[in-house]
This record gives sequence, structure tokens and C-alpha cells, in this order.
Amino acid sequence: MKLLFIGDVVGSPGRKGLAAVMPRLREEHMPDLIVVNGENSAGGLGITEKTADEIFACGADVITLGNHSYRQRESWEYLDRAERVVRPANYRRANPGKGHCVVTVNPADGSPGRRVAVINLIGKINLDAARSPFDEADLILADLEKNGTADTVIVDFHAEVTSEKVAMGWYLDGRVAAVLGTHTHVPTADGRVLPQGTAFISDVGMTGARESVLGVKKEQAIEKMRTDMPVRFETATEDVWVMGAAIEIDENGLATGFTQVLEPVS
Repeated sequence: MKLLFIGDVVGSPGRKGLAAVMPRLREEHMPDLIVVNGENSAGGLGITEKTADEIFACGADVITLGNHSYRQRESWEYLDRAERVVRPANYRRANPGKGHCVVTVNPADGSPGRRVAVINLIGKINLDAARSPFDEADLILADLEKNGTADTVIVDFHAEVTSEKVAMGWYLDGRVAAVLGTHTHVPTADGRVLPQGTAFISDVGMTGARESVLGVKKEQAIEKMRTDMPVRFETATEDVWVMGAAIEIDENGLATGFTQVLEPVS
């Protein structure tokens, strides 16, 4: 089975860039499952039903979120009813949305169908979480195993610091197919398959404008950092790239290959 995972889609430039590049990514990687982080898809902060629909229209099977899950209040009701949009599982359980979903994938190579669980977790360091992401991962994996509801597990770990992300990769090595870091928007160079069969990268990067500061117009971000005064941020539009990872998963539900995706829109 082949997974294509796309990093944080930032605003309209990211959505348009994803739509433009997805046909050639499909041709190159031939994914059976596409997971896209969409937590910045609505004007750079949060998600709406409209922006989710645009991402699904690009071919996404599942959308993951992060610390901006609830920035668009109009989306709260949508998150409760959306079957394939998941927010961090270690938020409060009463919060809108769900922390993981299970989808059935029928690989193009004719191998048996797979039930794939996609889990979204958020880090505790410098971010808000109700519970430890490590404990939450244990609880969800135990539940999936007890009920026999998944053959393969993918984790989007939306965290601030690389140490927490690396620790999660080692903690889940051999227990899930992939631990893919999101949130910091800058692609790291540590992508690989860990010894027990878990594909890992600290951060897959973002889908948005590289001529920016994490997707924000660079002049605005610099002004904010220089002056410590309020500055209204706008989404940057120049030099859009699609960033992510392509992962090969074997019949045992573990990774056998990792390829970083860094694709300019034009």
C-alpha cells in the first residue's frame, strides 16, 4: 500500500497549489491513500467546510488538523459530523470533532483491502493539550487492537519541538506505519524508516508560499518580530510549494520505504 501525506495547507495559495500539483503527484507516487493536514487552510488559521471540500476535491481521503482546529467557529458543527476530518485526539473529549478515523483502502496492486486508522495528536510542549499524546496514543492503539478495527495506523503528530516529535517516533516504532510531524511548516532532513518499521520525519513542511515566514507575508512577520507591536498577518502568495511524504507500507502494516515530497507548483 502507498500513502501520500501532505503537510499543512496554508490559505488559498496552498489550496490552489495542492490542486495544481496533485495530478502529477498521483502519477509519480500512485498513492492508495492520501492524507492532508488542513488546519491552516482557511485564511491561514483553521478550517471550514468549504476549504475542507476543496481539499477533498483534490483527492484527499482524510484531513488532519492541529492547534488551529477551532479558530473558525462556523466549523465546529462540521467537525462533529465530518467522518474523515480529525482533530487532535488528546484535546478534551467533549470538544467538537473526533481524534481518529478508520478508512478502508483497496490497493491498486490488487492486494487485500486494508483498514487504515489515521490518528491526530498534538504535542504538550508550548501547545495546549488536555492529556499526554503518548498516553493518548497508547489508549487508541489498545482500543484498535481490542476491537480489531485497523490493519495499519498513521499518526499526524502536530507538535512544536523536534525533541517531542523524535521521542514519539521512537515510542511508536514498530507499532504504527508512520509518525509524521506537522505544525512548524519547515521540512526537516531526518525522514527515514526507523528500525522496527515506522516511517518518521520531524516535520513534513507546509503547502504554501516559501517566500514567506511560515506562510505569512515576510514583511509583516519581520515587523512583528522587530517591533513587538500588533501586526495583521496576511497569507503570502509567492513561490508556492507542496510538501509532504510518500510512504510504502507492507502487508504487516509497517513501512518499507520513505520518500520526501518537495514539489514546486510551477
